[in-house]
Amino acid sequence: MTLASFDALKVGDSLPAFQTEPISRLGLALYCGASGDHNPIHVDIDFARAAGQPDVFAHGMLSMAYLGRLLTNWVPQQQLRQFGVRFVAITQVGDRITCRGTVLEKFEAEGEQRVRLELATVDAAGNVKLSGDAVLALP
Repeated sequence: MTLASFDALKVGDSLPAFQTEPISRLGLALYCGASGDHNPIHVDIDFARAAGQPDVFAHGMLSMAYLGRLLTNWVPQQQLRQFGVRFVAITQVGDRITCRGTVLEKFEAEGEQRVRLELATVDAAGNVKLSGDAVLALP
């Protein structure tokens, strides 16, 4: 984990990004079990095609979990004050997702030094799959 310091950060700084392994059918099946989200559109190709999709696709919450990992790779989980996302586009099987974050604002609230971050997951072509934001308390 890279520990962030409020004083060392500037608006516009980027978090250390990371890239996932390609989204796999096995990974989706395992996520179904771990999350309790057994919607067949994520694991049953016949069901997905009947719903008008070319293939199964990743759970939106899986991408949100990747963004959570981006944050907790940077600071301890207890420093997270807010975290929200907007689901923008479907993440397909085979996609490698890059998770990134940028410092938007530095401020003080409730006696803490905090930063507001802009977050996103993007595929190899640069298409945004998830956008979001987070507020973290920093030492």
